[in-house]
Amino acid sequence: MPLILFGLTCLSVFWAGIWRWSPVGPIMFFLGGSSDLSGMGFDNDLQVRRLVLHNGADALVYMFVLLLILLTHEMGHFLMSVRYRVAASWPFFLPLPISPIGTLGAVIGMDGRSADRKQIFDIGLAGPLAGLVIAVPAIWIGIQKLDLTVAAAGPYALDLPLALRWAVASRVPAGVEFHGTLPHSQLNPYFMAGWVGMLVTGLNMLPISQLDGGHVIYGLFGRRSRWIARAFLLTAILYIVLAGQYSWSIMLLLILFMGPDHPPTRDDTVKLGWPRTILGWMSLAIPVLCFPPRVFVDLP
Repeated sequence: MPLILFGLTCLSVFWAGIWRWSPVGPIMFFLGGSSDLSGMGFDNDLQVRRLVLHNGADALVYMFVLLLILLTHEMGHFLMSVRYRVAASWPFFLPLPISPIGTLGAVIGMDGRSADRKQIFDIGLAGPLAGLVIAVPAIWIGIQKLDLTVAAAGPYALDLPLALRWAVASRVPAGVEFHGTLPHSQLNPYFMAGWVGMLVTGLNMLPISQLDGGHVIYGLFGRRSRWIARAFLLTAILYIVLAGQYSWSIMLLLILFMGPDHPPTRDDTVKLGWPRTILGWMSLAIPVLCFPPRVFVDLP
């Protein structure tokens, strides 16, 4: 099953790439209709074969880089679980061909109850750090390939997390306005793959439940972490309602289903030690730097 899902996710991500991350093209294709691809250089009746010929190379780059980021992230968790003899599954990749990015990411199943406090901290943090080892160079290549003089066009702009806003702002040529977003017409496969990788990393490092960030704060604060998780949950609900970002409601419901509190480990009395404590505190900046709260926004 993990191999089948991996193969399907490769196809799904490649499919999103040939449509150049269109939010409507894949959906209209499956519904049997046509999509308005004006503004992206295509006629409405363009066939998939022509899409592959036109965008296939970029789609392959996007597929390879994004799957490498996701695989490295999940193998960070898996190999650390193997090191501590904690039962874990192989990564399960989640294809979503009607999505602009082609996937919901990947997960592994793990028996966290057999890990102690230090082990769950290491397992939780190993994934995001491993994924960033690939995502950061991908983003750097993508930024080098950006042409910010191209006219802003397309169905949306990407909201950039804080780290990317700083990086892109340093390359804005004179006379070009930068609003902290990147229009669809300026995207390239390296940047898009790196952006998705940072989105996944930032999302996983949110300090709640059994997300990677939930493992980290439990390692740092033990059972007191439940107050951090509950405060974050309340903040997230207020943000979704007040900012109108209802697309995050599904993620919120999943967290509520799992429960916001992290379950106890096999031994909560194990100490992290200063190196892990310092690293844990530093890692709390990951969602701040990597997570774009609005994801897709209207062109400024």
